[in-house]
Amino acid sequence: MKRTVKVSLVATLCAALLLAAGCGGAPSQPANQGGSNPPAQSGSQTQSSGGEASSEKQVEIFSWWTGAGEAAGLEGLIKLFTEKHPDIEVINAAVAGGAGTNAKAVLASRMSGGNPPDTFQVHAGHELLDTWVAADKMEPLNFLYESEGWNNVFPKQLIDMMSKDGNVYSVAVNIHRGNVMWYNTKVFADNNLTPPTTFDEFFTVAEALKAKGITPLALGDKEPWTALHLFESVLLGVLGPDKYNGLFDGSVPWDDPGVRQALETFKRMLQYVNDDHAARNWQDASQLVAQGKAAMNVMGDWAKGYFTTDLNLKGNVDFGWAPSWNTEGTFMVVSDTFGLPKGIQHRDATIEFLKVLGSKEGQDVFNPLKGSIPARTDADVSKYDEYSKEAMQDWSTNKLTPSIAHGSAASPGFSEKITQVITVFVTTGDVDQAVADLVAAASAELK
Repeated sequence: MKRTVKVSLVATLCAALLLAAGCGGAPSQPANQGGSNPPAQSGSQTQSSGGEASSEKQVEIFSWWTGAGEAAGLEGLIKLFTEKHPDIEVINAAVAGGAGTNAKAVLASRMSGGNPPDTFQVHAGHELLDTWVAADKMEPLNFLYESEGWNNVFPKQLIDMMSKDGNVYSVAVNIHRGNVMWYNTKVFADNNLTPPTTFDEFFTVAEALKAKGITPLALGDKEPWTALHLFESVLLGVLGPDKYNGLFDGSVPWDDPGVRQALETFKRMLQYVNDDHAARNWQDASQLVAQGKAAMNVMGDWAKGYFTTDLNLKGNVDFGWAPSWNTEGTFMVVSDTFGLPKGIQHRDATIEFLKVLGSKEGQDVFNPLKGSIPARTDADVSKYDEYSKEAMQDWSTNKLTPSIAHGSAASPGFSEKITQVITVFVTTGDVDQAVADLVAAASAELK
């Protein structure tokens, strides 16, 4: 889908990258998204408040990894880096907020104000290329890919997601799968039910669970991206990977009958979610499944990191998993990456951090804690649990699709409009209006 830039970068980012946060500087301290877990601290490392440097031997790492397994993964990576570079101080500038809502607000303010962090988390795909790369704010990293041999260990399709005009602009630390259905094994065993793999099976199981007073499907859409996350998995399940991908290259229209069918299915599915979904975040929803108060949840496999690292649950004992309904053989890709902004104060130290981030050792420290799988193809498989081993196999054999909710499928502006449509739809259930609004958003994107 071809696009042209019609507004300034700052206006685009403030209106499109950010859903609830503003662009006038750092937001007020957000509530911790991890329930009882405090925001991440870096041990002896410093927590940054504004990104100002006090030493040339520093690297400021800007992310939204403050809760669940994500904070533990980041801490593991920082620990490895400081062991290799004890002379470099690490500033952990993590900002809480699901899917980076608050972090992106702070980042937009800093980048536009000429005070970029040394490196920052950004999803591979349009979230990276249509923003800071398009604005010429990032250095190409071809030199690192050549010196570190990364062209031989990162899949070409992934490198292409981080590249523009022959230059690669970030380093992927992981691969997440978005289309995963998590379930409480005891709930299903106690009720003599089999975890569903199709939409028809889901609705049959959901009715049986609801009749017994068990919430069939946990949802926490206090942050709107989570409702979109569920919807895009439904959309993929209805359309299949080829037509789903076609929505974003213009070959499939947004008023395709499959889109309407996906909205109808999503509307019906919302009848089986917890009543307090609008007051919960993704971890709260996952916790309902962990506690057996809900049977299922659709969330990326960072939820696995939350289950195992934060809640000390065991896979295939306390919880199980399967591709979300009707998506067997398809892998929805979400990848966290870090780049090298232009004009930073600690370029050499940042390059050293990026080397660790992209190294086999670094990825094998980070990903088992985060719940993701390594972006590299030469990982030490023995370090990973059963879920991750399955995900590695699927990553190498499944059809790949991009995520709308996590920045790889569409430009930030288009993704934000889709998010708004789904947010309204969760409340109104108006299928006709939702289709019309999606068509209008796609039409504006093509202009």
